[in-house]
Amino acid sequence: MGGLQRFALALLIIGGINWGLIGFFNFDLVAAVFGGQNSALARIIYGIVGICALYCLTLLFRPSEQAEHSHQTTTH
Repeated sequence: MGGLQRFALALLIIGGINWGLIGFFNFDLVAAVFGGQNSALARIIYGIVGICALYCLTLLFRPSEQAEHSHQTTTH
């Protein structure tokens, strides 16, 4: 897994934790840290997390490295 993939996955996990906090405790951590849901910085964070989610969606449809490796060994 490359650096960009790890970064996107880390932000996606943070976003998931934030949604869990909203769902269970009605507490938006991003809004609390960055000045409210409508602050420019919080909206930028929400946008970046959304872009990371879209990027990680592409990882779902990539073949796994292990499957590729076993396919290469059987064909050679």
